[in-house]
Amino acid sequence: MHTEKGANSGPELLVELDRAARRPLRAQLEDGLREAVRSGRLPAHARLPATRALAADLGVSRRLVVDAYAQLLAEGYLLARRGAGTFVAGAAGIATSTTVEPEHSDLAFDFFPGHPDLASFPRGAWLRALRETLREAPDRAFGYPDARGAPELRRALAEHLRRVRGVVADPQSIVVCSGIAQGFALLARALGGGGTRLAVEDPGMPVHRAILAAQGISLVPLPVDDEGARVHELAGIEEEAGRIGAVLLTPAHQSPTGVALSSPRRAALLAWAAQTGGLAIEDDYDAEYRYDRPPLGAMQGLAPDRVVYLGTVSKTLAPALRLGWLVLPSRLLDPVAGQKLLADHGCPTLDQLALARLLEGGDYDRHLRQARRRYQARRDALVQAIARHLPGARVTGLAAGLHAGVRLERPVDGLALVRAARRHSVGVYPLGYAYMEIRTVHDGLILGYANLAEAAIGEGIRRLALALAEL
Repeated sequence: MHTEKGANSGPELLVELDRAARRPLRAQLEDGLREAVRSGRLPAHARLPATRALAADLGVSRRLVVDAYAQLLAEGYLLARRGAGTFVAGAAGIATSTTVEPEHSDLAFDFFPGHPDLASFPRGAWLRALRETLREAPDRAFGYPDARGAPELRRALAEHLRRVRGVVADPQSIVVCSGIAQGFALLARALGGGGTRLAVEDPGMPVHRAILAAQGISLVPLPVDDEGARVHELAGIEEEAGRIGAVLLTPAHQSPTGVALSSPRRAALLAWAAQTGGLAIEDDYDAEYRYDRPPLGAMQGLAPDRVVYLGTVSKTLAPALRLGWLVLPSRLLDPVAGQKLLADHGCPTLDQLALARLLEGGDYDRHLRQARRRYQARRDALVQAIARHLPGARVTGLAAGLHAGVRLERPVDGLALVRAARRHSVGVYPLGYAYMEIRTVHDGLILGYANLAEAAIGEGIRRLALALAEL
């Protein structure tokens, strides 16, 4: 690659673009930058060329480079520093591992925020449901599945969601998917992928942003405060970034900060959707768990024609089941079902029938009631341990869900803390890595408590205090 005269801001960077290929140039540039980061050709903290310089080097428009940089900023590969330029994130490649997926290790005290209590999976009830399914299922159940999901499960889900979450649902509006991860991918493809702008909560879930970005969705950050996503800023964002087609939120229990979207902001979001024709995407991932008061009903119940509702058993039963669902407005039902058919022809039927039995027979509700009591006690244990071992820190967010936010006395280097805690066999997850522009130094942590017994929570926080002291 050769630098044109006058385009000398920043280092040279080899990125090959094939103008004869059918793949768009912007997608090729994004792929090339990702590969450069992953391979180490662009090391952590390396400064990237200015957008104007790289555009001149590649012979493309500056807008194409700006959009490519924005996409990698959203995915966590890059970090923008006001007035200084664009850099490879200091933890590029580890953002996902510190905020989304736990490492398979022998950590004694892992505060991973994404797991329910895995030891309490209702093995007996699940085994009984599978046996009954195998004994009673008709022969046709062993053929290729309905791509939308087994009718029995869709009927059971519709009844359950109406009763428990106030969702306006009938079996025909539901598509069963392999967890929320696949749900996002299907929805992104149905929305058209490339060219669609989607506002996402910032901070949010890096893995969800990565899934959407991989489908060609352009992501725009929507800041979060104590009342949830700042939806009143959507108009200004659209003036700057262009039309927003959809907004992704976790309104019942914002992931990861733990706040709830206030009622005025719910109304404002639905008003925006009605005025613009946009969509609200409601990820209701752990709304079953609220410990100080009954949860608000799902936002979807207020405007089912403008809201896509997503749910999962990953937080209620176990992630390993890989079962989730989308409740869709009528105009999206066929596109999403078509994408599901192309993706895998449908989820395993026998597991769907077993889940339907748990829902209809009351085992699912019984499991949830027991889980609420257990998780409330564990959250209380976390609050007490923080007060005892980290008296300058405070627990933030609602008394809800499977994780809590913790604000430390002072900002710390997130990666250094992760490493120090691991030396004490503790897994911790810095909040700074959940932002679209990663904040390597931050005072926030995301601590999951559901998969640790009360005694383990106390010991884990004691060891965390030792790790913080070492910093």
